[in-house]
Amino acid sequence: MPTPLVYAPTHRIDASNAAAAEKDVLQLFEQGASSLLIDLSGVSYLSSAGLRVLLIAAKTAKLRGGKTALAAVQPAVKDIIVMSGFDKLMPICPDRAAGLSLLQA
Repeated sequence: MPTPLVYAPTHRIDASNAAAAEKDVLQLFEQGASSLLIDLSGVSYLSSAGLRVLLIAAKTAKLRGGKTALAAVQPAVKDIIVMSGFDKLMPICPDRAAGLSLLQA
């Protein structure tokens, strides 16, 4: 199984930059990735537009026969992910190494 690629955005993912984040994610899949680890350690805020980016990543991975996982999610962002039910869509791992290990299993 190929090594999953890692997407590590920083600061915020909201309406002002979600289109750019979506483009970045899709470019990683165009590079041949089937699985993607989204490292959110540098993200302090996630809006509904950011949740949409996560959904696109999950759907694209599934279409390619792969998976997505989240890693190192800050508490405020984790609250948003859990309240929206996205923790049921993709696992949340404590750090990048655990996420990569899960995606390679």
